[in-house]
Amino acid sequence: MESSNLMIAKTEGSIQSDIFSGLTVALALVPEAVAFAFVAGVSPIVGLYGAFMMCLITAIGGGRPGMISGATGAMAVVMVNLVQEGNMLGASPQAGVQYLFFTLLLVGVLQGLAGVFRLGKFIRMVPRSVMMGFVNGLAIVIFLSQLNMFRTGGSWLQGQALGTMVGLVALTMAILYLLPLLHKKAPAALIGIIAVSLLVIFSDINTETVLSFIQAKGGTGIKAGLPTFALPQVPLNWATLHFVLPYAVILAAIGLIESLMTLTLIDELTNTHGHGNRECVAQGFANCVNGLFGGMGGCAMIGQSIINITSGGRGRLSGIVAAISLLFFILFTSTYIEAVPIAALVGVMFIVVIKTFAWSTFNILNKVPKWDVAVMVMVTVLTVMFDLAIAVLCGVLLSAMIFAWQNALRIRARKFVDERGIKHYQIYGPLFFASTTLFLSKFDVENDPREVIIDFEESRIMDQSAIETINKLAESYHHLGKNVHLRHLSQDCIRLIKKAEKICDVNVLEDPDYFVSIDDYRRYRESM
Repeated sequence: MESSNLMIAKTEGSIQSDIFSGLTVALALVPEAVAFAFVAGVSPIVGLYGAFMMCLITAIGGGRPGMISGATGAMAVVMVNLVQEGNMLGASPQAGVQYLFFTLLLVGVLQGLAGVFRLGKFIRMVPRSVMMGFVNGLAIVIFLSQLNMFRTGGSWLQGQALGTMVGLVALTMAILYLLPLLHKKAPAALIGIIAVSLLVIFSDINTETVLSFIQAKGGTGIKAGLPTFALPQVPLNWATLHFVLPYAVILAAIGLIESLMTLTLIDELTNTHGHGNRECVAQGFANCVNGLFGGMGGCAMIGQSIINITSGGRGRLSGIVAAISLLFFILFTSTYIEAVPIAALVGVMFIVVIKTFAWSTFNILNKVPKWDVAVMVMVTVLTVMFDLAIAVLCGVLLSAMIFAWQNALRIRARKFVDERGIKHYQIYGPLFFASTTLFLSKFDVENDPREVIIDFEESRIMDQSAIETINKLAESYHHLGKNVHLRHLSQDCIRLIKKAEKICDVNVLEDPDYFVSIDDYRRYRESM
């Protein structure tokens, strides 16, 4: 990114760095997966299974080494409605979860098809202003989500509890900031979490831990067995498909947009190139596996991905280690992981917020067009208020409208009459739906001579609206007994017009530089 906040573009990865960064990510995944599981209305273990399977499969077969996938809030807020409505449709309390698993199968198919048909390339259409707004909004969302950790029982921490929490968070952040200054290759995030955890345990400091966090949400812990295969227990009929398909489309779109945006960001931060279509297929396969093995599914996680790359994780090994470590925590070391203080994980995420936010935004506000600033602000606000998918889609649409408007204003014409009394209009700028009105205003049909040439050497006919406009202009001239000729059409413009031959037929006169409609040509020949 322009701000180069992470300063990691030329850093090479290593096996040691991948292992340490993977362990750090695994620790950070636990509270995130648990929190998003509660948001979605499913049990914590479903969120943890989802994080494990998403992380492992995308790490092995995804299009972006070093990128971390798991259970995410953007998808969880859609899943909660699905689970609630599913519970009302089914006969058992777990019906909603079963509908969720079935929906994930469809999500996986849709995302896989997006990769097969190479739709991932459309992420290139996301403008820079949208990208910066996305990053800034996401940093704010991560920050606000961590503030919830300062609540207990629905109310804010106060007094000594608040002081302890703030102190431990500050200590973790200090370790993460200072340790790389002493030793660049030290796994600062992992050391910070372990150091603060040991301090809390041996000093008998009373503060919220992973276990107390889960219990406050209504869970019992993270210990469980291996995920098992099971087909979703839902009625296989049109009613079920009609119910889940809209959710599947929304979840697939949100997952792909967030994953491809995260992939683009990590590409910029590491000065490497990922493969969007391959990532689409991997995301789809991972969600299908989640549907069959009892996970809540998900997509790329920008916070955990940045933790990974800032901790030195560059290769696929880092994601694989993170996934396997998470499963190891679930199976064998749940007691120790549950003792990790939430403050240590919050401190890590606050550092992620600082490194994610594009601070260069403030430096360029007066240096870029005001429309770009408006797009950045809008995307940031929508990301915070709604979700990433809505924000990015609105940002792209607004940028496209601005682009169309700006190009519409660039259409212009140079006019002159040659020695034969023929009026020439040399057109500059693209002719498309937004510029047709301004294009027509350039012509003086009533006062022009009998012969008029419109030269498109510096212009392009872009769409059907342009063809219709040319026909309308020609009819205006013909109505007054005047002839209009099109000159210097590019080959792509000629092909476009020939495809619309019922609207505007094109023929070549003796002068190979002149292209006119058949009706124009006939009138021209009759007048000679």
